[in-house]
Amino acid sequence: MPDFVDEVTLHVRAGNGGHGCVSVHREKFKPLGGPDGANGGRGGDVILEVDAQRATLLDYRRRPHRTARNGTPGQGGNRSGANGEDLVLHVPDGTVVTHMDGEVIADLVGHGTRMVLARGGNGGLGNAALASKKRKAPGFALKGEEGQVLDVRLEMKAIADVGLVGFPSAGKSSLIAAMSAARPKIADYPFTTLVPNLGVVEAGSVQYVVADVPGLIPGASEGKGLGLEFLRHIERCSTLLHVLDCATYETDRDPVSDLEALENELAAYGELAGVDLSDRPRIVALNKIDVLDARELAEMVTPMLLERNYQVLEVSAASREGLRELSYALAEQVVADRKSAAEVEPTRVVLRPKVIDDTPFEVVPLGNNTFRVRGDKPTRWVVQTDFSNDEAVGYLAERLHRLGIEERLAKLGASDGAEVHIGPEEDYVVFDWDPSLDAEADPTGPRGTDTRLD
Repeated sequence: MPDFVDEVTLHVRAGNGGHGCVSVHREKFKPLGGPDGANGGRGGDVILEVDAQRATLLDYRRRPHRTARNGTPGQGGNRSGANGEDLVLHVPDGTVVTHMDGEVIADLVGHGTRMVLARGGNGGLGNAALASKKRKAPGFALKGEEGQVLDVRLEMKAIADVGLVGFPSAGKSSLIAAMSAARPKIADYPFTTLVPNLGVVEAGSVQYVVADVPGLIPGASEGKGLGLEFLRHIERCSTLLHVLDCATYETDRDPVSDLEALENELAAYGELAGVDLSDRPRIVALNKIDVLDARELAEMVTPMLLERNYQVLEVSAASREGLRELSYALAEQVVADRKSAAEVEPTRVVLRPKVIDDTPFEVVPLGNNTFRVRGDKPTRWVVQTDFSNDEAVGYLAERLHRLGIEERLAKLGASDGAEVHIGPEEDYVVFDWDPSLDAEADPTGPRGTDTRLD
């Protein structure tokens, strides 16, 4: 099992709300002391929080299903149920959260940044909270709501000031090891680094982060090699450092053609991902000049690169030649970027509250005297109702009547015995509408019953 994972699918379920309690206070000489059934506790939320100490999403590859705690039911004696404990999931800095269809939910940057990914269900009301002049001692309570269930993609993008771009075995890992305290795995083989490595570089009083990410090959933007596994990690870098191998053994390669290939892949990826990388400052590092032939090649191609307006430095990660000049050149670009970012005025966001809809539901005719009721309120009320309790069903009928659903059914031509579907799309409840019943009539009867349903 690899120890670095930067993309996973996460399945989360927030906690369910606890059910409300039906209870009547009883004590000696006070057989009916009034309702004292308390509310159920709220279900726990699922929260994502950035932890700067996290560098991988491996935990969520191993255990992709996460569930928050449920709220506990209410009890008699007005003892409310306990709220479910929130489930806090720690993610690396720079994690992007998206729906399965690709829609971005959040871009989590900065230690301690957090968001509620899935909200816990509300606890059901106990009969003490449902008491009214009409029902002085309700014989029913509301059920707790289910917590949200969500499938999302977590994608980690490295947070760095400078991104090292180059072919496999161009010396990027050796370069970052020589410039910083990072210690990536380095070996003499023509393969690529498999995981991004971050290193902190100091140039005078300036500190900045350099990312050594998997090597790039032609066709990477189309998924060849590690493809997109590499390219996503340079999106956040303000400066790109092209590391070109001047001592490659491949006869069909040279620094100029390597640079053109790298730029083509960056442009193709930018177009594919909707990210403009063309405005990022570039610096070219001609690496491995400790080799005699490589130094001669670097001296030969430098004028060609300067003509293309690249800032060019000749370096050697092995002998550390030119690294000081390179670190200061990168620091100059990073400082310029930070200064320009600080001068940009923050975007002013105008929040306009949504207009409250007086009828937050819709009734859709399905034909054959059948209708579908959609809306948050009626759906939530159906889920909260205990259909084994006639008094609870009567209370639901009153709520739907006050919302205006019966009036809307009548306007749409519903007749006696109309089939009305209300509730979640995949688990709705079917009602037979009887317009002769008066929803405002007195339902007084034994607890748990409703005289209108006799």
